[in-house]
Amino acid sequence: MKEYKIVSPKLGWKNRTQKYEDLLNQNAREGWVVHSIFQNTGGILFERDKNR
Repeated sequence: MKEYKIVSPKLGWKNRTQKYEDLLNQNAREGWVVHSIFQNTGGILFERDKNR
């Protein structure tokens, strides 16, 4: 079974790319994998196995 979460990053204007990378890396350490990125809202849909 899978579980999902949606994150709407608040990146600001300074170090935007670094903050985005840090957000992705933090979620990857928690076992999340990027499933989709929504262009219109900038939201990120993460997925992982629920019984891991």
